[in-house]
Amino acid sequence: MAEIPRLNGVIRALEQGKPTFVTFSPAEIGAAQAINAAPYDGVVFEMEHRPYDIRALRDCLQFMLDRRQILHAGSLAPAVTPFVRIPPNGGEISQWVAKQVLDQGVYGIVWPHVSTVEEARNAVTACRYPRPSSAAYFEPPGQRGDAPAAAARYWGLSQPEYYARADVWPLNPRGEILVAIMCEEVRAIKNLPHMLQQVPGIGVVIIGEGDLSQDLGYPRQYDHPTVASAIDEILAICKQHNVACGHPHVDSKNVEALIEKGFRYLMPGPTYSFAALEIGRKASGRA
Repeated sequence: MAEIPRLNGVIRALEQGKPTFVTFSPAEIGAAQAINAAPYDGVVFEMEHRPYDIRALRDCLQFMLDRRQILHAGSLAPAVTPFVRIPPNGGEISQWVAKQVLDQGVYGIVWPHVSTVEEARNAVTACRYPRPSSAAYFEPPGQRGDAPAAAARYWGLSQPEYYARADVWPLNPRGEILVAIMCEEVRAIKNLPHMLQQVPGIGVVIIGEGDLSQDLGYPRQYDHPTVASAIDEILAICKQHNVACGHPHVDSKNVEALIEKGFRYLMPGPTYSFAALEIGRKASGRA
């Protein structure tokens, strides 16, 4: 049987050493269709600050399926790879939420407020199926429950094929699941080196500027030296451990500077920042 090409467009860009462009979106059909027609690599459906609605997520995923795109591309890979930011933070260890959204067919999860090694390990563990201790890439052991039918069908794979691919990248090089953790607190910055050293499988660290600025005492003052210094520290730690660092507030004014600084996961707004998306793709050689 021929090897199935890479399905996750965000992972594909990161593997190629290119910045990846992802946007947040409400779980609304119209927004999903519009984003699917734009040159994003991925979309994160927002269910932390918006309602957690598994039916709305399922509808968005289905309306993003484009048979003409699949035919023309000759690939099962989605044009825009869907992810979810789940409502609980890492400390609440809500593996059931991760299980439900993965079972719908998303290709990864953004975990808010991950600030300790234990919370980071839980994020990776919740996205992996259990396997024998003798298996390759065993650590950290998986806890995801077994109900792959809907996700396998959405990916266009048989269930055995889905099992082989529904693992966490880059821990498993063939994995298609991306675990992104958000660094949003001072204690998270202090613990970030330990998280990246001790927990294999974290694919992206996204800076939560809003909450971080609150924790530092300068709400939404992103240019304040204290806030800017904390952001630079997170980026430096990610570079040291060769983990992509994400910036959630990207527009046409800052996108080129962010790429030059080394951010590899850039999040332009879904409707008002297409200019940032276009400029960013040109600046990174991806136009």
